[in-house]
Amino acid sequence: MDTRLEILRMEDLGDGQERQMVRETKEPNTGSAPQPQEPQGLIEEKERVREQELEMLEWGIPEGALTGENSQPSHGLQEFIPRAMVQEIDLQAYSDYTNLVKTFYTIDAGTMAGSDQLNVEALMSFDATIQKLDEPQILIYHTHANEAFADSIPGEESTTIVGVGDYLSQILVQDYGYQVMHCKNSFVEGEGVDAYANALPTISALLQENPSIQVVIDLHRDQMPESNRLVMDVDGRPTARFMFFNGISRTRKTGNIDYLKNENLEENLSFSFQMQKKAMEYYPGLTRKIYLKSYRYNMHLKERYLLIELGAQNNTVEEAMNACGPIAQILDLVLSGQ
Repeated sequence: MDTRLEILRMEDLGDGQERQMVRETKEPNTGSAPQPQEPQGLIEEKERVREQELEMLEWGIPEGALTGENSQPSHGLQEFIPRAMVQEIDLQAYSDYTNLVKTFYTIDAGTMAGSDQLNVEALMSFDATIQKLDEPQILIYHTHANEAFADSIPGEESTTIVGVGDYLSQILVQDYGYQVMHCKNSFVEGEGVDAYANALPTISALLQENPSIQVVIDLHRDQMPESNRLVMDVDGRPTARFMFFNGISRTRKTGNIDYLKNENLEENLSFSFQMQKKAMEYYPGLTRKIYLKSYRYNMHLKERYLLIELGAQNNTVEEAMNACGPIAQILDLVLSGQ
């Protein structure tokens, strides 16, 4: 499968200019002759267009949303301002397993998780901090890249979960100084395809080729009953609620699934718990409870692995985009040890 990649980073252009975000596209190595470079004038014109698109995204407007017959008006144009802590979570109150699960988790009926896995001391023992490097540190991809929203424009990738991933990448680069690799492949091809199995070789290869990557985010959009709207107001911005998800390779009926062993399970659980704690402290109510389910969902590939369900099919693109600011801030708080 050909891999569609973009690497985003901030670069010092010199001559007193401000640092700017650079977007490097990685094309598959097909062995063909290199393509001729575009004329400088055309490159500059594309850069001007891209700057306009980035400015739109900074205001929560999806790329392409202001053009075409199917354009949707945008209403939540307030600039995102990262929050200060709203409340401090006292973890002593959750030393009891029952209270911990009741507050932080939803455990799928088909699986089980005991106090050996879910206890505050173990969940907080993992050091999730990383150092910012001059190489990609965060990989964002989408097992289900075809997931769209209520007002997504058919044929406009920028209004799907892939476009939301692009916006999240930009925030992490521009506002927090990380380098981000964004894989835009679609792993859903044909009926009955296990997209997770289909994604595994590609994502494994990317991690092997880029050992600097320490964080993996598989960004999804959930499916909910139409009457259930996952949205709340965050400082005047309609914002899609989101959920962290863990596959724990264990069923209630058979116990541990040996053929889906996850050597990073403890770290995975710790990472999502620390993210959830920060979300509760800075954005109470914005996250749903962490969902635990059987099987592995490729989470064995990295210690710091997040599977995020952002909004649902009845959220708007704008609501999904507006969630990217809080997600990026929470992630940086955890990765920087704040």
